[in-house]
Amino acid sequence: MFTGIIEELGVVKNIVKESGNIHFTLEAAMCPELKIDQSVAHNGVCLTVVSIKDNCYTVTAIQETLTKTNLGSLAITDVVNLERCMKMGGRLDGHIVQGHVDKTAICTEVKTEDGSWVFSFEYDKNSPSEVTVEKGSITVNGTSLTVVNSKDNSFSVCIIPYTYENTCFKNIKKGDTVNLEFDIIGKYVARMMNT
Repeated sequence: MFTGIIEELGVVKNIVKESGNIHFTLEAAMCPELKIDQSVAHNGVCLTVVSIKDNCYTVTAIQETLTKTNLGSLAITDVVNLERCMKMGGRLDGHIVQGHVDKTAICTEVKTEDGSWVFSFEYDKNSPSEVTVEKGSITVNGTSLTVVNSKDNSFSVCIIPYTYENTCFKNIKKGDTVNLEFDIIGKYVARMMNT
């Protein structure tokens, strides 16, 4: 389980395709603290550390993951939001995040406000559980955010300078694809209402 509070930005150093899988090697300051078989969220996607060498580690994404996320479009030198799994007994500073991306969305607008930014996203709604609510939680590329301007298949988020500088939001532009994980509580409520 994760919180959606990004720890640091990792840099993609190597990409190796093997059958339907892709092995990503990333450089990150947290690398000396990682262990084999540990879970790390990459742009919101929970992946298992399979090897560690110096300041780099490798994770593997299977075809199912590549189909439902934006990881397949990563290139060498790309920057990725990273978060290690939550420590039991730690503070839940964001919201409950599973690291299981529901789908991707397209950035439809980036608007500069007076000291902040508003990012708008649109997605194809295929399920009642793919829902946002005003002032509810959403995870965009692994970042826990508050929804504004919630519509049936679109929403916006406001980004403060700290989040902008310390996540990959500074690299997101109109037309880019991002990963979405809808709020788990909202998904359960939607399921109960539709049974």
